[in-house]
Amino acid sequence: MASVNKITLIGNLGKDPEMRYLPSGEAVAVFNVATTETWKDKQGGKQDRTDWHRVEFIGRIAEVCGEYLKKGSSVYLEGSVRYDKWTDKDGVEKTMTKIRGDRMQMLGARTGGGAGSDTSFDDSGSERSSPAPRPTGQSMGSGSAGASAPKKAKLDDFDDDIPF
Repeated sequence: MASVNKITLIGNLGKDPEMRYLPSGEAVAVFNVATTETWKDKQGGKQDRTDWHRVEFIGRIAEVCGEYLKKGSSVYLEGSVRYDKWTDKDGVEKTMTKIRGDRMQMLGARTGGGAGSDTSFDDSGSERSSPAPRPTGQSMGSGSAGASAPKKAKLDDFDDDIPF
C-alpha cells in the first residue's frame, strides 16, 4: 500500500534562520514558521490561533534560506513531517516534531535586490521562476486582430515530410 508524508505551509518566520554545517560541509537552516487560523465565535467575536512549526532545510536550499529569509519573512514551504527521538541526560525519552523542507518560495515584495515573490527553490537549491503573470484585462481567447496577436496555425502550415 502506498503512503504519503507531505505538508504544505504558508506562514511567517519568527526569527532569522539558524545556520549550521554538517561534517560533510552541507548547510543546515533551522527556523520556526507561524501559521495563524482566524474565525468568528458564536458571539461574532474574532478568534485566532497561531501554531509554530520547526522547519529544517539541508543543502543548497538551506544556504538560500540563510541568505534571503529574515524574521517576519512570508514563505510557502513544502516538505514532510519528521519525528526525532532521543534520551536526555536524565534518561527521559524526548520527541520533537519538525518539518524537513524540500521546497521553499519567498512571498511578498522584493527587498534589497534579493529574490522576490516570483522565485522558488527546490531541495537541490535550484531556482525556479514562476511564469510571468498575464496583464489584467487580457483574456487568453481570441482578441482583436492586431500585429501582436499570435497567428493560428493551419493544417497546411505543417511540413508533410513525416516518415509515417
